[in-house]
Amino acid sequence: MPILLFPGQGSQSPGMGKEIYEANQIARELFVQADDILGFSLSKVMFDGTAEELKKTSVTQPAVFLNSIVRYIIQKDALELTAVAGHSLGEITALVANDTLSFEDGLILVSHRAKAMQEACDLNKGTMAAILGLEDNIVEEICTHSEGTLVAANYNCPGQLVISGGLDEISSAIDLATEKGARRALQLKVDGAFHSPHMAPAQSQLEEVIHTLNFQQPTCPIYQNYTGQKETDPEQIKNNLIAQLTHSVKWTQSMMNMVTDGETEFIEFGSKVLSGFIKKVDRSLSTTQY
Repeated sequence: MPILLFPGQGSQSPGMGKEIYEANQIARELFVQADDILGFSLSKVMFDGTAEELKKTSVTQPAVFLNSIVRYIIQKDALELTAVAGHSLGEITALVANDTLSFEDGLILVSHRAKAMQEACDLNKGTMAAILGLEDNIVEEICTHSEGTLVAANYNCPGQLVISGGLDEISSAIDLATEKGARRALQLKVDGAFHSPHMAPAQSQLEEVIHTLNFQQPTCPIYQNYTGQKETDPEQIKNNLIAQLTHSVKWTQSMMNMVTDGETEFIEFGSKVLSGFIKKVDRSLSTTQY
């Protein structure tokens, strides 16, 4: 039985979801429901908006969530799953897939998360950079010796670590990583220092919202970003989801634990990004995308 994977911010593209909206009645109903819950036509932005319009955090996150969860829901009756996992934002999508959260509560949580993170981005200017081709410990050392806020944000796969921090700190880190032999070191097109102390104001808001929602006993475990470990307890899932916002996404560690647990089959909904990371761990692993 497969593990289901759900991508995070960065997997968006103009026109996303339009083909399943046009082809499937259940998908159309879910898009309409989402527009009603949000109070604006997210579907119109997804189908007809520009890349620049989709890049804004308050739009991107609900769009990525909706694109992924709709693709899962229209396939779910044909699937038996072992566990779920999601990268950053995708962790909330995964919690809807394993019935910890309802579709409506998941979308509400994503919307609040996105708005809170956008406000934190406006308050504390920062950005992120991907460092490719260096050992994690070397990148961690660059972060440790920075004079300002600079942290390891996303452990994506072996040889790829995303760092997060202030604009000047990121610029200096890119230069230093290049000097140390990074294959690539590039600033990402994001408007904030996600998964860093810069997100503390958003974390406080997210915690308040999380405690108003109904977290059910999941139908299967979730590998969570904060620990990289499997979890089934709803209260611990809440705590890990709150901590995730200001701490590293341990995706590499999660994948290693999945493989150690004997998992060999993975299905990704809404992207091919996470499938690519899985192949970096072991090219023999089976990956499918919807």
